[in-house]
Amino acid sequence: MNTKVRVRFAPSPTGPLHIGGVRTALFNYLFAKKNNGDFILRIEDTDQNRYVEGAENYIINSLQWCGITIDEGPNKPGKYGPYKQSERKDIYKQYVDTLIKTNHAYIAFDDAETLNLERKKYEQKGETFIYNWHNRLQMTNALTLSANEVQQKIENGDPYVIRFKNPENETLHLKDIIRGTIKIDTKVLDDKILFKSDGMPTYHLANIVDDHLMKITHVIRGEEWLPSLALHKQLYDAFGWETPQFAHLPLILKPTGKGKLSKRDGEKLGFPVFPLQWEDPKTKTIAKGYKEDGYFNDALINFLAFLGWNPGTEQEVFDLPSLIATFDLNKVNKSGARFDPEKIKWFNHQYMQTKNDDLLAKAFKSSKIELQEIDTNYIAMSIALVKERATFISDLWPLTHYFFKAPTSFDEKATKKAWKEDTSTLIVELISQLENLDFENKTAIESNVKAWINSKNIGFGKVMMPLRLALVGALQGPDVYDIMFMIGKNETLSRLKTAVNKL
Repeated sequence: MNTKVRVRFAPSPTGPLHIGGVRTALFNYLFAKKNNGDFILRIEDTDQNRYVEGAENYIINSLQWCGITIDEGPNKPGKYGPYKQSERKDIYKQYVDTLIKTNHAYIAFDDAETLNLERKKYEQKGETFIYNWHNRLQMTNALTLSANEVQQKIENGDPYVIRFKNPENETLHLKDIIRGTIKIDTKVLDDKILFKSDGMPTYHLANIVDDHLMKITHVIRGEEWLPSLALHKQLYDAFGWETPQFAHLPLILKPTGKGKLSKRDGEKLGFPVFPLQWEDPKTKTIAKGYKEDGYFNDALINFLAFLGWNPGTEQEVFDLPSLIATFDLNKVNKSGARFDPEKIKWFNHQYMQTKNDDLLAKAFKSSKIELQEIDTNYIAMSIALVKERATFISDLWPLTHYFFKAPTSFDEKATKKAWKEDTSTLIVELISQLENLDFENKTAIESNVKAWINSKNIGFGKVMMPLRLALVGALQGPDVYDIMFMIGKNETLSRLKTAVNKL
């Protein structure tokens, strides 16, 4: 037994990496790192008809952005490469030949027309056509033809496939870490195609051979592969190889909870289903990505970890090291996990609160032309005062603009509420009070203004509301004294004078 845990994520480059694929990669990665193992990326590109230009790079870039680092893969070669199936195609023929020799597989020559006719016959009887033990002896294959006839057909260039020979009367006991033991009667299994006459293996054969040669110990994949488990287990047995442990992850469901989340759901409902933006090389249409929509990569990862897994505690916010430490495949649910676009916003909000203000300031500054000339430290200080109300970087401008620019207009409703007949007189008095004050810190400003209001024997609201309106242009924002300290004495006085003149 291989003692070192080795897992793999094996996507096909047929388009952008869906969020479900990222979740599969993440669970593989967490399991590997929890067990001091290796996480391998293998590109399964045997289906050349569906290959999409740029998809492979997109997969690699998406994993990098998500913080899922690979130990071996096309961009990080190791001793079990190559890591693209199209570069491994010479490997598979010897293995399928072994299966033929040991009577676990056979060559079949039935053409598409014959198979379609058979399908129609079954459909007329209200049955499903399955090519296996109960009809394979009526078909054109190596079980019904002599060795010479088979050889002759191959030499004539007749197209053929190689099928797995399912046993007729066996009950398979398949083990799954998440689902326990699954029983399957081999009678209901079809003799799946393993190899085509064009020299390319099907997914089933290539997958098993590659997993064996790459010493994969655990196969963690989506629930949609559960129907393949019986064949894959039998292939391991047929080769006499040790079977890895399997774990089939639950489906990610639509926000309604009904049906599997698809690529189209994001377009329809207005949320991304891809980690990064994707431009279709043929149609040039652009699909939204979480990165470009302003989500933090660690918020996305935290959200995805909870789609089908739960640590069994009240804690929900886990950074990547904590996820690795806590992750347990035995705590993955069998039932589907509902995708909730509001929940990922909640996670993004949580991560916004813990992000370093200087890093946020750099990102914020690069997103706004108005901030180009402003000191990054000053931007960071303003963000610290408002970020509890922000979910995205894009939320910061409406929350902070008054730190950088004086208001040019005043909210109508707020003005009616805050600016009364005697307000201008009060604010003029306040201006003369502030002119003699040193704005060295917030506390000095606060104690002075409070002392002045108390001496006037008036309610705080009579001064504080119009003061906020003059500084911000609306009744919003953090502590007024914070704003005054941040914008400084000259700017504070200038804004108060402007308000008196305009209002």
